[in-house]
Amino acid sequence: MTSPRVVRLVVLLLGVLSASTASGAPIAHREVLPNGIVLLVAERPAVPIVAVRVLSRAGAAFDPGDRAGLANLTGALLTRGTAKRTGPELDSAIEFVGGSLEAGAGRDSITVSLAVQKKDMALGLDLMSEVVLSPTFPQAEVARKISEIRAAIKRSDEDPNAIAGRVLSRLVFPGHPYGVPVEGTQESVGRLTRDDVVKFQQEVMRPDTTVIAVVGAVTVAEARGEIIGRFGAWARPTSAPPSITEATAPPAPGEETVKRELTQATLMFGRQAIRQTDPDYFPLVVASYVLGGGSASRLYSRVREESGLAYAVYSWVQPSRYGSALFVTSQTRTTEAPKVIGMIREELARMTREPVADKELALAKQYLIGSFPLRLDTSGKVADFLVAIEDLGLGLDYADRYRDRIGRVTALDVQRVAAKFFPPAAFSRVVVGEGK
Repeated sequence: MTSPRVVRLVVLLLGVLSASTASGAPIAHREVLPNGIVLLVAERPAVPIVAVRVLSRAGAAFDPGDRAGLANLTGALLTRGTAKRTGPELDSAIEFVGGSLEAGAGRDSITVSLAVQKKDMALGLDLMSEVVLSPTFPQAEVARKISEIRAAIKRSDEDPNAIAGRVLSRLVFPGHPYGVPVEGTQESVGRLTRDDVVKFQQEVMRPDTTVIAVVGAVTVAEARGEIIGRFGAWARPTSAPPSITEATAPPAPGEETVKRELTQATLMFGRQAIRQTDPDYFPLVVASYVLGGGSASRLYSRVREESGLAYAVYSWVQPSRYGSALFVTSQTRTTEAPKVIGMIREELARMTREPVADKELALAKQYLIGSFPLRLDTSGKVADFLVAIEDLGLGLDYADRYRDRIGRVTALDVQRVAAKFFPPAAFSRVVVGEGK
C-alpha cells in the first residue's frame, strides 16, 4: 500500500506542474518509436543534469499466482550484473562520474532510473541499456537478494503499519494482485529461482509496454538519437502483452484485528474508489483533504486537537493503473481505539450529509492548487512525473486539467461524492493491537 506521504508528494508535484504550465507550453515532447517504446523528452537547457527513466509495465501485478515477489526480486537484480559488466563494475562506472543508476519494482511497473551530468550522458545510457536489455542475474546475487528480501519481510512483521497495510490491501482488493504485497511473503520469495527471474524479465519487460523519459539539457533530436541507438533494436514481440483485469469492489467489506501486545493501536480503514480518469476523482480528492488531509481537517481537529487521542490521523486517495482506493488511518493508545474508531466513522458519516463550509472548501482547493512547500526543481522529479502520467494514460495536459478541475469543485460536488464514497459501512477495517 502506497504511503500517504508519497501520495501527497504526487499531488504536490501535480500542482507545481500546473503552475509551471500555465503559459500553455507542453510539458514534454512525445513520440512512439517503431518498436513501441513511448519516448518523452523535456528540454531544460539551464539544468546540467540529465535524468532518464525507463518504465516497463512489469510490476508486482504481473507476478504469477504462486510467485508473489517475483517482479520485486527482478527489479532488485537488474543492476547486479549484465552481459558486459558485473554488479560492482556497474557501480564503479556510474560512481566514477558522480551519477546514479537504480532499479526497482512497484505494483504496476519496474523502473530504471539514471541521473548524470550532460557530459556523461552517453556512458550513463550505455549502462542503463545494459541493465534493461542484457541483465545476467548471477546466481550468487539471486541468492543474496532473496535472503535480504526475506529478512526485510520478517522485520516488517514487527511494524504495525506494514501489518495493517498488508491485511487491509487483501480486504480491499480480494482476489486481485493489488491484494498481495509487492515484496511477496517469506514463503513465496523462498520459492523463487533464477529461472523464474530470467523468464519474467524476458517475457514481461518488452518495448511496447515501456516508457522512456529524458529530461535535462538535451534536445529532442539528441534524445531521440541516443535512445534509438541503444533501445531501437529491442525487438517487439509478436504476441500481445500480458494484461491485468481492473479491480472490482468486494461483495462486502471486512474487518480484522491482529492481536499484538502494544501500547499503541494502529487503525486503518479502506475501500475501493476511482482513478484520475473519472471526473469525480477531483471532488473526491477535495473531500478527502477536508476529511483528513491536513492540520485543519475534520479528523485532525476532532481526534487530535479536541480530544488528544492521536498524534496523527489522515485520509488519502491512492489511484493506480488497475484500481484505486480511499484510506483513513490513525494510531492511538490501545485503550482508546474503540473511541477513535467511533470518531472516524462519525466524521465519515458527517461528510455524507453535511455540506462543507466555504472556508473548508477554499482551504482545500488553495492547498491542492497552489500552496505547496515543494517545487518541481529537479530533472528527476519531472522524469518521474512524465512516466507516471503516460503509464496511467492521463495525457501530457493532465497538470493543467488537474488545476482546472480542482478549481471548479463546488460544495455540492464534495457532498455528492462523499455520499457515494464515505458511508462508514462501505469501509473495510483493520486494527493492529488490542481492539474491538
